[in-house]
Amino acid sequence: MSDIRIGISGWRYGPWRKDFYPQGLRQADELAFASRAVNSIEINGSFYALQMPERYAEWREQTPEGFVFSVKAPRYITHVRRLKDIEEPLANFFASGPLLLGDKLGPMLWQFPPNLRYDEERFAQFLQLLPVDRKAARACAEGCAERLRGNGGTGIKGNARLRHAVEIRHESFLCAGFIKLLRKHKVALVVADSAGKWPYVEDVTADFVYMRLHGDVELYSSGYTARALRRWKQRIQRWSAGSQAEDAQLVVPGPAPKRASRDVYCYFDNDQKVHAPYDARRLLEKLDLDHDLLTEPGALPEVAL
Repeated sequence: MSDIRIGISGWRYGPWRKDFYPQGLRQADELAFASRAVNSIEINGSFYALQMPERYAEWREQTPEGFVFSVKAPRYITHVRRLKDIEEPLANFFASGPLLLGDKLGPMLWQFPPNLRYDEERFAQFLQLLPVDRKAARACAEGCAERLRGNGGTGIKGNARLRHAVEIRHESFLCAGFIKLLRKHKVALVVADSAGKWPYVEDVTADFVYMRLHGDVELYSSGYTARALRRWKQRIQRWSAGSQAEDAQLVVPGPAPKRASRDVYCYFDNDQKVHAPYDARRLLEKLDLDHDLLTEPGALPEVAL
């Protein structure tokens, strides 16, 4: 059966306090609260700086059983190095602790800058470097910088599969060769709604779909109407059933690669005016996925830890 995850990108935002987060809730308890209001959260602090293994372990413990995180990979790899000479930075990322999320680890998100053009050779090399499972990630982490050695960041057993998704922001990626490359490596192409600022495409390239909803009218700021959420609900249901919407915007025309079902990860990133957590809740409700979550989270005095 398909696993559908609807959540938010990040959870620590000042304007959310005394609004989505009840008055009196400690900042230290915000993740515990948010993770009981939605069923997945995209970790974005890892994009700006390497986190510590202890922090990943804490996040795992603060969230309920069955919860799933996605992890946004470092901008040092995607924006600073721009995929050049990234073997050690990639090792540093996996040595920093994301594997310690254990069964709560979902996809890794790789977001690329708007001024990065598609280079087939460079992206082929990058995708080849991405570890496909925990064993490969532990092996990758062995090439980390000396300062990270022995930090316990890969101290988890098992060999669960790892998933990767890429978010592109330059029109040059809208070519059949890129879609073919992603399908070869089973990496998802992010469906990114960005108020028309960056490319919007819905080609299915993996056995899961990854969505980022940044706002459909005003980037990062506008909320989604009931009509817009119904549209997303319908699309999610089609992807979940292994197909795609009839009006899907595609680089490569044709039906989605055949599957009985697909997992779907959807994250609201329209956080500036506190729309994200409420839009995520409304979409969870429309999909009838809110049964085991907090009811009316903004109205509750505290979360039971």
